[in-house]
Amino acid sequence: QVHLVESGGGLVQAGGSLRLACAASGSTFSNYAMAWFRQAPGKGREFLATIHFDGTGTYYADSTKGRFTISRDNAENTVYLQMNSLEPEDTAVYYCAAGRGYGYTLTKKYDYWGQGTQVTVSS
Repeated sequence: QVHLVESGGGLVQAGGSLRLACAASGSTFSNYAMAWFRQAPGKGREFLATIHFDGTGTYYADSTKGRFTISRDNAENTVYLQMNSLEPEDTAVYYCAAGRGYGYTLTKKYDYWGQGTQVTVSS
């Protein structure tokens, strides 16, 4: 079992930045690939980025357009999502997820989810 708690969301103006964090507990963090998803009102959950177990590999959705960076600190059991040049279209609830395999973009490939953190970007 892995318990995930996101933090760092909030209200930011367009063009601004936020850094989300996801703290894990309950199991060996480095046994899991980690990912970030988001869900806007009325839409499905969208894959954003994933990172390998030891942080040596990352994969991003095209929608991040080089604006987002995923990273992890296995010593601190935390995964991060640095978001720059935010746009109103980035407004959503952001979720972190943990899974046993790396490189997946589908929600069904992830076993554990956080409760989400709201990001609101004003124009």
